[in-house]
Amino acid sequence: MITMDTKLDKLTRISASHAKKLEKLGLLTVRDLLYHFPSRYEDFSHIYDITELETDTNATIAAQVSDVKTIRIPRRHLTITTATFTDDTGSVGAVWFNQQFIEQQLKTSNVLRISGKLTTNAKNGLHFNSPNVERLERTPTSTGRLVPIYPETAGITSKWLRWQIQLIREQNIELPDPLPDTVRKELKLPTLADALRLIHFPKNNEEIVYATKRFMFEEMFILQLITLRSRASLAKERATKVPIDEQLIKNFIQTLPFEPTNAQRTSSFQILKDMSTPTPMNRLLNGDVGAGKTLVAAIATLQVLSAGHQVAILAPTEVLASQHFNSFLQLFQKYDYNMGLLTGAYKIYGSHPALIQSTTRAKMLKKISLGELDLIIGTHAIIQEDVSFKDLTLIVVDEQHRFGVAQRAKLTQKAIESNDGNKSTVPHFLTMTATPIPRTFALALFGDLDVSVLDEKPAQRKEIKTTLVHPNNSDKIYDFIKKELDSGRQAYIILPLVEETESLKDVKAVKQEFERLSTGVFKDYKLGLMHGKLKSKEKEKIMQDFSNNKIQILISTSVVEVGVDVPNATAMIIENAERFGLSQLHQFRGRIGRSDKQSYCFLFSTHFNSQRLKAMEKYSDGFKLAEIDLKLRGPGEFLGSQQHGMPDGVMKNISNTKLVTLARTHARNTLLESNSLKKYPTLKKELDRFYMQVHME
Repeated sequence: MITMDTKLDKLTRISASHAKKLEKLGLLTVRDLLYHFPSRYEDFSHIYDITELETDTNATIAAQVSDVKTIRIPRRHLTITTATFTDDTGSVGAVWFNQQFIEQQLKTSNVLRISGKLTTNAKNGLHFNSPNVERLERTPTSTGRLVPIYPETAGITSKWLRWQIQLIREQNIELPDPLPDTVRKELKLPTLADALRLIHFPKNNEEIVYATKRFMFEEMFILQLITLRSRASLAKERATKVPIDEQLIKNFIQTLPFEPTNAQRTSSFQILKDMSTPTPMNRLLNGDVGAGKTLVAAIATLQVLSAGHQVAILAPTEVLASQHFNSFLQLFQKYDYNMGLLTGAYKIYGSHPALIQSTTRAKMLKKISLGELDLIIGTHAIIQEDVSFKDLTLIVVDEQHRFGVAQRAKLTQKAIESNDGNKSTVPHFLTMTATPIPRTFALALFGDLDVSVLDEKPAQRKEIKTTLVHPNNSDKIYDFIKKELDSGRQAYIILPLVEETESLKDVKAVKQEFERLSTGVFKDYKLGLMHGKLKSKEKEKIMQDFSNNKIQILISTSVVEVGVDVPNATAMIIENAERFGLSQLHQFRGRIGRSDKQSYCFLFSTHFNSQRLKAMEKYSDGFKLAEIDLKLRGPGEFLGSQQHGMPDGVMKNISNTKLVTLARTHARNTLLESNSLKKYPTLKKELDRFYMQVHME
């Protein structure tokens, strides 16, 4: 019997080859396929007479077929099938390319329903271009209706997907509904069975909206359940109380070459106060670019280390982990704390830049478990099963949304279960982001966290002058960059890609641009190249050379977005700026302007009148830009399409305050009614599935 959990490769109509291709779309089970929703619909519901047809329009006709023939052109690896369709009003032709099967389909059927786009050329006149055809007596799936168009991959078409989904629906498989009946009825939402029917095979737009509302709510509801349970789970635990040592913090601040902002002071106090209680801290430090979250994390870390406990700091990349390691070495060089960097490529430790030494992973793990390392900085390597701590009291996760959307829950669970030598307590938990997140977004994405906001820049920082530039005027900007370099400054040039692809031929490939600039306009300067395909040690070497001014211009893809901190860099060019979101552009821009020197950012784009890009000239407030970005591009683009890991429905509606509030209210009421969800076994199963799929990826 087929269930929602049946693997697709077990279905008789799906071959091993198709199953492999479906895997590329993330479709492994019947459930995955049924939840593979259309990205859009084409309206072929109206059936036209042939005399009503017009070029460059979509249309459906019901007609008889004749004159079917196929010609083959071997040298071009091409087959062309043509046919004529006739109804009471006239005739029209149709052409298919490389669809040999269509001839047999046409010949075995007399009266057909044909849906497709009409085009006109000198050879064929007005004709259908590769239309879908179905027997008139058959229930329509690809013709004569609102036809769903799905995300596809090579070898998997929307037509094939429609056919498979229809076959599954005809088997009347059991569809347990995760939404509690009381919630669903109160909100007047369809059952799961009805919603799946309406989303895949709607009769009209109203049915699409009705089904979409249900799935939007379902995904947000489950996310809110996860965050509320995570918060409740952590609240039951006990953490080590870390008393606030005001004199320690005052002395540390006095050693700094700058005065902390009020936002830094407020956020630091909130964190220190949280850690002084036996309830585990679970806080998000939501900061603007350059607002100084590292200092706030350092104050929290210093307090914990001075009390004799261990701290772990997680970063999403080795580049950023290495950057943090070097920053903390400098900040704490007057203290006698042993620090270690643990990533896939690095296993090093020491208490001072001059005392750093490499070691093996095994020796690092031993030092961590014995408590010989006080501060451990690294990537997800820190939370592997073989890592144990002696007294882990604070976990700091930087840029946590880049780990995949709610890996936070996994990390929180890790903290609760952490093998830290003290079974009665769990670590305090601080997560940080330098991507300014609007309030409603933070509520949905980080609903289980208390939030501290860093929205002030250090007083000594000058506002970065940002200018939108047409590429035709690039020579003037290059001359300006040369002047900056000649005065001892450094610069970045950011490009969208590593190599050209067929679909993005107009984008300059970073390697080609490096060659062009290093042998042309900047031939008298030292250039470096950094991109995502380099090995970690190569990136580290390039970063080090750039930091030491051995490289004057760093040409890079978006890997430079976080992790590179070079105060001497005062100029930046961002090529094809229209290909980035405002939040990402703001992140790039934040790599400069990190000293008291005036800095300049130039956005190269042919989209010279883009109001979106002009917002970069107008605003330096990351929170304002994030709100604009969220509104214009949507949350998926806001976070980066490959990084959020969140279901599409949630991402599209995460800034919908009403939906988030509604889902949160019903999630809270559901947990009050049945905290363990025993009363709702289907919902609990769905929650477990969601947790495994999203958090463990």
